[in-house]
Amino acid sequence: MTKELKELTSRETNYAQWYQDLVIKAGLAENSAVRGCMVIKPYGYAIWEKMQRKLDKMFKDTGHENAYFPLLIPKSFLSKEAQHVEGFAKECAVVTHYRLKNDPYGGGVVVDPEARLEEELIIRPTSETIIWNTYRDWIQSYRDLPVLVNQWANVMRWEMRTRLFLRTAEFLWQEGHTAHATCEEAQEEALKMQELYADFAQNFLCLPIIKGVKTESERFAGAVETYTIETMMQDGKALQAGTSHFLGQNFGKAFDVSFIDKNGNREYAWATSWGVSTRLIGALVMAHSDDNGLVLPPKLAPIQTVFIPIYKNNEELLAITQKLSPVFDRLRYLNISFKYDDSDNKKPGWKFSEYELKGIPLRVVVGPRDLENGTVEITRRDTLEKQVYPLAAVETRIRILFEEMQKNIYEKALARRNSRLTHVDSYEEFKKAIEEGFFVYAHWDGTRETEARIKAETKATIRCIPADSDRIPGKCVLTGDPSVCRVLFARSY
Repeated sequence: MTKELKELTSRETNYAQWYQDLVIKAGLAENSAVRGCMVIKPYGYAIWEKMQRKLDKMFKDTGHENAYFPLLIPKSFLSKEAQHVEGFAKECAVVTHYRLKNDPYGGGVVVDPEARLEEELIIRPTSETIIWNTYRDWIQSYRDLPVLVNQWANVMRWEMRTRLFLRTAEFLWQEGHTAHATCEEAQEEALKMQELYADFAQNFLCLPIIKGVKTESERFAGAVETYTIETMMQDGKALQAGTSHFLGQNFGKAFDVSFIDKNGNREYAWATSWGVSTRLIGALVMAHSDDNGLVLPPKLAPIQTVFIPIYKNNEELLAITQKLSPVFDRLRYLNISFKYDDSDNKKPGWKFSEYELKGIPLRVVVGPRDLENGTVEITRRDTLEKQVYPLAAVETRIRILFEEMQKNIYEKALARRNSRLTHVDSYEEFKKAIEEGFFVYAHWDGTRETEARIKAETKATIRCIPADSDRIPGKCVLTGDPSVCRVLFARSY
């Protein structure tokens, strides 16, 4: 394990390589035989499962239900909403045939040319089209509304330059798709889900976020408005942690989803969609971890506490195990996950390094002398501080430490982000701040041309028009033309 840690590139040396090394060495994921796709290993998937469970409860508490829709989408469906197809056309994987056959020349299996599909099928890049085609049969009257549906699924988007969790051809996510009787209800839903994601990110993942709305060029394809939460990684780059889209009546009209309203008039349904993905695992690694390995918030860690007995013989191990048994029972009752590592094929130092690498929030060490004193030694992963506590109250101390760690991990990330927020008024200041890894608040004249030029010259994009913008007018940082308010610029993942 010492060798494993020595091979972990430091953040200062190469941040991108540090991330790649850590994801692999901590056992979260690895590259697969399929180019651009990844294998999520059990430890990484356990993190995703904890995210799923929390989000699923939050969705259901706000009235949403889970459903599942087909993986394959008829090509013609994507043609029905012009902006939507334009946004995803270059990323689509296409199924053209339905059968293989043996190569008569001994080359294994080949595509049977006689088995071409009458209409090609698209592996879903997102599900608006197939879902709204289905909603046409579900919605006839205002009494059928709202429809509040969420889907847990995988999607496929061709990516040429991939990075584990952050950008892969196939990834896991949830996608909510709702239909409403009025514009106001749909807008309220889109904003509600943005708030839900913000709550989840801050209180569960310890990610400080900035809420806002995307510019026209950065919107989801087919959306009227895209609401986003943006968070900062340790290298100063932004990561989009969740989006919620107000789709207006675009998909209602495209798929003829109409209903009779309370006044007897026929109206098209109003739509939203919203989602977060396994990219959040990448955000966790980049936002909180260090050169010793992962740092996981206690609420998210698959194993929240590891107990390591220090012993010389089976008699000492038995005494420690018997003493800890009631503690384990109480932890199970409190729904605190733990591991008892009494293996004899690894030295304690190796175990300490392994569990630091994996980001286990608390490490509890117990030896014969601790039993005599009625104490344990607890080490926090976020600070690596060690302290001795009474064994009799260890589960109470663990719960208190979890609360302190959750708060500390968030506040550390918040302080780091706030130290890299700046306001600029000249283009020279802007370019310097972007190069140094800052989130930059600057005025923008509202044109696509200026937005594109800034991106081309600095690699910075408008992350959002912040929800808490002071709306004080000024002059565009590039053109000097009038600007309504400052927007948030940053380089991003």
